[in-house]
Amino acid sequence: MTDQIQPPVAQRRPHSFTHHGITVDDPYAWLRDPGYPDVKDKDVLAYLEAENGWFEGAMAPHKPLLDTLFQEMKGRIKEDDQSVPQKDGDYIYWRAFETGAQYRKWYRKPVAGGDDQLILDEPALAEGHDYFRLGAMSVSPDGRYLAYAIDTNGSERFEARIKDLFSGEILPEVIPDTLSSLVWTSDSKGLLYGLANDNWRTDNARLHWLDQDVASDVELFHEDDEGFRVSIGLTSSEKWIVIATGDHVTSEAWLIPADNPTAAPMLVAARKPGREYDVDEHDGTLYIKTNDAHPNFRLVKATLDAPDQWEEVIAADAHFYLTDFTLFKGFYVTEGRQDGLDQIELRDYATHSPKRIAFPEASYSASLDDNPEYDVTKLRIGYESMVTPDTIYDYHLETGELEVLKVQEIPSGYDASRYAAERLMIAARDGTEIPVSIVYPKDFPRDGSAPLHLYGYGAYGLAMEPGFSTSRLSLLDRGFAFAIAHIRGGDDMGQQWYLDGKLDKRTNTFTDFVDVAKGLIDLGYSSKGRISISGGSAGGELMGAVINSDPDLWGAVVAHVPFVDVLNTMLDETLPLTPGEWPEWGNPIEDEAAFRTIQSYDPYTHVSAQDYPPLMVTAGLNDPRVTYWEPAKWVAKLRATKTDNNILLLKTNMGAGHGGKSGRFESLHETAEEFAFILWQLGVEG
Repeated sequence: MTDQIQPPVAQRRPHSFTHHGITVDDPYAWLRDPGYPDVKDKDVLAYLEAENGWFEGAMAPHKPLLDTLFQEMKGRIKEDDQSVPQKDGDYIYWRAFETGAQYRKWYRKPVAGGDDQLILDEPALAEGHDYFRLGAMSVSPDGRYLAYAIDTNGSERFEARIKDLFSGEILPEVIPDTLSSLVWTSDSKGLLYGLANDNWRTDNARLHWLDQDVASDVELFHEDDEGFRVSIGLTSSEKWIVIATGDHVTSEAWLIPADNPTAAPMLVAARKPGREYDVDEHDGTLYIKTNDAHPNFRLVKATLDAPDQWEEVIAADAHFYLTDFTLFKGFYVTEGRQDGLDQIELRDYATHSPKRIAFPEASYSASLDDNPEYDVTKLRIGYESMVTPDTIYDYHLETGELEVLKVQEIPSGYDASRYAAERLMIAARDGTEIPVSIVYPKDFPRDGSAPLHLYGYGAYGLAMEPGFSTSRLSLLDRGFAFAIAHIRGGDDMGQQWYLDGKLDKRTNTFTDFVDVAKGLIDLGYSSKGRISISGGSAGGELMGAVINSDPDLWGAVVAHVPFVDVLNTMLDETLPLTPGEWPEWGNPIEDEAAFRTIQSYDPYTHVSAQDYPPLMVTAGLNDPRVTYWEPAKWVAKLRATKTDNNILLLKTNMGAGHGGKSGRFESLHETAEEFAFILWQLGVEG
């Protein structure tokens, strides 16, 4: 603890509400500024600033450690790094960091020969802003125009602009509040985009013609269901524009000719509750990935004349989870996971027989990388594992050779032989075997004496890949093991894995995580109180749940932008994400059972008078996904309720959003803060 300042104590102001005959008291509801997203309430700002002051004061004595960690992490980053160049049409494109730069520059040069051309200068665009993020960007088919979108405050309301790459001129038209990809028409004269509405939801697809007033842009598609979001894309052949709409469980797609964007959209198949599908096109045949017959998805095809009449191409498989497919001119690629392990398969259009690409390790992450062209003789593939740095390959179709193009360079040095990685299976309390990816130093003891960091997410069907991290080495080199719990709620083991961790099965996510920790203790990887844990967003909800249920297991906890006020958020349909989130969490407004289920695990609701582990919490004032008041209310209630003297810190980024600070070194500094806190609390400083 620090004696420089005292932790702030938030006021309790009487507030309650009643739903389904159940009354809930919420004395910290005032921390939500009624003017949100414009936060100006003096009491709210004063409290957040006081918490930031307490954070800075508490961390100040550990600045030497933080600085050491930051320099270690920075030393593992090649500062003047660049991507592997890739051909797209008449140009070769790449991006590069300059030494000391927080942001990239984007380049191209003609295939036929000529000078390098700087097409987008992120450092220049970011100048004068505390926050900067490049969103969508797209070069027109004729190579002349670059459409790009930027966010300068973390609110995720992007401003789209257009640059003439031949003259270097920025065109006068500016499109504010975009929240989508940017898709060109085939003649390079029109640009499709989606606007965020007042509730930060994309319910439309619009068309802008070059050199026209943005006010005259045409709405091509509008979605009336408040829970659905609209996205825009291109088929692999670039003949069709795909306008897709959906929520977390149901989807629908429409096709528009890329050379005639004002034509009436063609519906592929009308939405059916619980059915998801994605569509692409090859030589007049539609290929569609759908979960209509099995949660693990199958691949079907249809004609343009009868797009909703589907013929099976690849049947669903209980052991193979079809996650994606990509069409090329002469073949197509399917991606998926066989019993949880990434697989890439090439298939021909005639027989659809698979040719699987073999990778050298027992546990890894592999996927298609940057493959912008339709007619190719080789595939760009990305590969990494918990001990193998990010590696870019070209897979040569004719020979089957994996040609190494680039291996992530670690300037300060890296010796993979110093570390070992495993994939474990640990039984949850209901008997389900939970995969765990773990990496540790070769001399790691198995007597329970060592510290261990356990990471988890477990929501939205998002798998946590067993990939490489240079920052993680700062824990491994101080004797830690680092584990990823592939808990239910993600789709690590297939779509059913996701379904078994949502709605009324949500608590499986939390108990899986706790049971993995206990299993690792039983195997000698660590011991009670020697485990640090972290998670962000829905993973922050996980942190909140497991410190309520099993507080004595954890030696240090870091919750980034934690979704911990679940009940209140799901009851507020005016918030940006809420209607679209009901299929994930349940609708407590209309469904009493959903209300009671959410209330039964809601981390904020269940803060109680007990000892809690040391806790570091982060938030973003401009965060539209997990609003700042969720972590603020949670910390306020914890501080007033818990019975221990362990440190409790809240850091709110006053000029950033869901992802924290922007810029590669600023974000690295935040990782160093997290690790410094963990090492401090576990007594492993140095």
